[in-house]
Amino acid sequence: MAKTTTAPRARAKAKGKTVAMTGNAGCALAMKQINPDVVAAYPITPQTTIVEEFANYVANGQVDTEYVNVESEHSAMSACIGASAAGARVMTTTSSQGLALMWEELSIASAMRLPIVMHNVNRALSGPINIHCDHSDSMGARDMGWVQLFSETAQESYDNTIIAVKVAEKALLPVMVLHDGFITSHAIDRFDVLDDADVQKFVGEYKPKHALLNVDNPETFGPFAMPAFYYEQRKALRVALDAAKDIVLKVSNDYAKISGREYGLFEEYRLADANIAIVVLGSTAGTTKYVIDEAREKGVKVGMLKLRLFRPFPAAEIAAALSHLKAVAVMDRSDSIGALGGPVYLEVKAALYNSKKRPQIQGYVYGLGGRDTGPDQIETVIEDLKKIAGGKEAPREAVTLLGVKE
Repeated sequence: MAKTTTAPRARAKAKGKTVAMTGNAGCALAMKQINPDVVAAYPITPQTTIVEEFANYVANGQVDTEYVNVESEHSAMSACIGASAAGARVMTTTSSQGLALMWEELSIASAMRLPIVMHNVNRALSGPINIHCDHSDSMGARDMGWVQLFSETAQESYDNTIIAVKVAEKALLPVMVLHDGFITSHAIDRFDVLDDADVQKFVGEYKPKHALLNVDNPETFGPFAMPAFYYEQRKALRVALDAAKDIVLKVSNDYAKISGREYGLFEEYRLADANIAIVVLGSTAGTTKYVIDEAREKGVKVGMLKLRLFRPFPAAEIAAALSHLKAVAVMDRSDSIGALGGPVYLEVKAALYNSKKRPQIQGYVYGLGGRDTGPDQIETVIEDLKKIAGGKEAPREAVTLLGVKE
């Protein structure tokens, strides 16, 4: 089976240096080291400092990037599509309503198989207007054909930015790198960065497989498809996105060789001997680890599976990792309103459905609009899991809303 675990140990002595900066600054630094051909972006809270930092690199002549100031996020993605189709290495960044404004362009980027890399700093969607963290923006775009890589820490955001470039260009698909607004994005963290030369060597020179401006081998971009052809194109996109799972693993393994930091499809934390577990993604994984350690000291065999790759969803690997458990809680920082739970819960439950041995599953929605998610809420989840593992049936038609006022 393919490797799935983020290993906390270093495979080799990491090169570069240790820095203290915010997650957004780390993403901008990674962009500077990658030195893309074109960045078209529009500032939106809490993503703004990424483009501010990168714009300084451009203004100071530290990159060769053509930075395009646009009037909206829709225009930003349109410019990225045009530049990528012309054969440029392209990056951008957005958040919340900005991602929503790009909506019609997202599916065009993936259908045209353009390797655009975009940071999305997770923020709640309106309304009401809210500038704080949840995952409703990226979950709203989960079916648009983009690879989605979630980050818990500034270290992972920095690393995922570099990894994403090679994944996009090998898979010929756009990639979103995601981290939590005002938590990972604005908190100063201590992490390791590579030397500029090592990043440049890793990403290599971009040589587009297809380019609109290649007059010697003209190709069609953005054609109209009648029913006789549209379905097959969508099948091709599905096949390509499914294949991206192995590409993510291969590129992540190559990155471990130069960084000493090893990533997989997800991280298993104290999961091997657990009988109950929590599935989570993003910065809340750090709080969850803390609570798990305390519960372990009291004899509770609880573990965690932290998702890194959400699209394509690694269903078989997740089912294999969770099937030995008695009960699983899936924590969503977004809600699929009108459905039986949040999007991660629905995916995990579907992944386990055909397993011969499967745990009971309880879904939780938490932290919407930046609502604090402290250890007490994770403790509540663990207490629920203990009851379910002891014989209580998990609710079939309800999702638990953690931390909401009565």
